[in-house]
Amino acid sequence: MKYEVTVQRDLAVPMRDGVSLRADLYRPEAEGPFPVLVQRTPYDKRRQDLRRYAEAGYLAVCVDLRGRHASDGQWRSFLRHETGEGEDGYDTIEWAAQLPGSNGKVGTFGGSYDAWVQWKAAATRPPSLVAMSAQTIPAHMTDLEGPGTIRPGKRLHWWVTKMSAELRRRANRPGFQHREEGERRWLYGGEAGKWLYFLPWSELPQNVFEDETDAMQAWLKAPHVDPWKLDEDCREVTVPNLDIVGWYDHANGDLGMFRALMREGWGPAREGSRLIVGPWAHGRWDGRVFGEIDFGPEAPIDAVATELSWFDYHLKGIDAGESERARVRLFVMGDNRWRDESQWPLERAQERLLYLSANGPANTPAGGGTLAGEPPDDQGSDHYRFDPRDPVLALFGPDLISIATDQRPHAHRADILVYQSEPLKGRVEVTGNPVVTLFASSSAPDTDFFARLIDVAPDGLARDVATGMVRARYRHGLDRPELITPGEVVEYTIRLGATSNAFLPGHRIRLDITSSHFPAYDRNHNTAADQNTDATLVTADQVIYHGGGYLSRVSLPWIPTEGDG
Repeated sequence: MKYEVTVQRDLAVPMRDGVSLRADLYRPEAEGPFPVLVQRTPYDKRRQDLRRYAEAGYLAVCVDLRGRHASDGQWRSFLRHETGEGEDGYDTIEWAAQLPGSNGKVGTFGGSYDAWVQWKAAATRPPSLVAMSAQTIPAHMTDLEGPGTIRPGKRLHWWVTKMSAELRRRANRPGFQHREEGERRWLYGGEAGKWLYFLPWSELPQNVFEDETDAMQAWLKAPHVDPWKLDEDCREVTVPNLDIVGWYDHANGDLGMFRALMREGWGPAREGSRLIVGPWAHGRWDGRVFGEIDFGPEAPIDAVATELSWFDYHLKGIDAGESERARVRLFVMGDNRWRDESQWPLERAQERLLYLSANGPANTPAGGGTLAGEPPDDQGSDHYRFDPRDPVLALFGPDLISIATDQRPHAHRADILVYQSEPLKGRVEVTGNPVVTLFASSSAPDTDFFARLIDVAPDGLARDVATGMVRARYRHGLDRPELITPGEVVEYTIRLGATSNAFLPGHRIRLDITSSHFPAYDRNHNTAADQNTDATLVTADQVIYHGGGYLSRVSLPWIPTEGDG
């Protein structure tokens, strides 16, 4: 049944400390009672349209977070260890359960920051919360940013166009736009280049981060300290979660959150949660084409319909096949098909090693770099220069969002080493986290190494599959920084992002090694100084070793199936 809907705007939601948040309520035009779905967001509730949820028979509530848009109080971002979002979430959920026409059962939903506040609320165990759908959020902020790094492109876009504009509006600060559209024009009309290349980040002007500047600077001084620790919150979560995320999104940290819930969650949280992973970018569930990459007609899903089926089962007792659905549903790229699984990671994955070697310099795809199942007989090495003033540029989608990309625009760069297999005779499926063991030296006391796994099609299209990086000073862990000795060969372990990809017959498996991926990640300055407080940039001479005692290699989580190569 599809209900007619009425909307009540700016309802007061009282918090325990006397502050009032503001909510928009989408109500089915019927007596009910109905369960309630709650979305809490920092992104302006007026930009959300929850009619479809109300049409399906839910009281649908969207609430501005404390200090954001119509809500009172002071916003405290997730850079801080104490935000109060858990308590505000508890109070909002219990308020929603008492709405006229409510049956007392509440679910929460939303992605990204909206998911972060859900986890904080769920850990407080509101008695009326029955189920949640927190999507695409890592367990740790260090998963979101990187191992000891920052993400200039993503962070600047997010702060300038989505967060700081509202801070300026509330403070009535002159001279800047106060709406997202205006800030977007300001950023992409010329300001982006200035801020992306600005050094050091600790001295960015206050108008970039506004009232959260102190919190950002505190985090920059200690990037190894995680203010989130959502995996620890899992120990208190008792309700099941439906998670939807993309391989080119926050999948790696998000899957870490799923594993933590399976390990730490209580009862229904551990036993009833579900995970769906597709080939998408951040929040782009309805897409099949990203840039030049087409993942086929099966790729898009209707995320709202998926959520409604989930909540119908948990909040209404309506089982339209929900009880029979697999715990884990993965989109296998290459095959471009969905597959059901019972767990993540897959226990049946086997290690398949491919060793780096070269018949001539490995610089560029036209070079002599190879990947093979047997280690090379002789020791060799490949060289490149990393100049942070001329970094390898990330191939982004709109709004500096990471998407699946064709890597051919980088084919001319001599600062990328390329190692690739012969054309495959059979299908090779890689599902899990590939791990690169790299033996390398640098002329610098600190530097970065990036590894990118690529699927090269017979027509030359080179689609990135998974990427990972290591900052040399953090090779032993974020809490154990140690500079390297220039010229000394060091063994690095680079864990690439989670993926599921079938390399098809005739395709090549390729591994690229370089030292920058900007502005997806900040540029290493190649100095011993603090990267966030010093602006000096130095060129580094990098050497990758293979063969002999230096078996640089990639370990693939291989899923053997009949007919594989």
